[in-house]
Amino acid sequence: MANTYKLVIVTPEKQFYQGEVVELITGSTQGNVGILANHMPLVTTLRPSVTEIVDKDGKKMKAFTSSGILEVKDNAATMLCDASEWPEDIDIKRAEAAKTRAEERLKRKDGIDVKRAELALARALARINIK
Repeated sequence: MANTYKLVIVTPEKQFYQGEVVELITGSTQGNVGILANHMPLVTTLRPSVTEIVDKDGKKMKAFTSSGILEVKDNAATMLCDASEWPEDIDIKRAEAAKTRAEERLKRKDGIDVKRAELALARALARINIK
């Protein structure tokens, strides 16, 4: 089909997703980005977010994707992410505990890596939002 393209989502542990898709919406560090077939070449950094995928059959899927890189070229998109999970694989209690820890660290700000705590909070919130 002319209105589809190949999407691959890879984490350090596995190939999370591969298939022909119609649309991808994910979070970049510059804001949300939507990718359709024949998109112009693009490389952008990703932030933890809920990624939406519409496959060639019109099936809509959502997944948590963490920080990483998105490359789009030659009617194909590749996401290299630190982590990626389907909603049913997310441990909500663990995500809520991570959110609480990150919020507590950010309140103190003494002797902590603020950027790391902000990313931990963003990951926890994205996991909670998809659940």
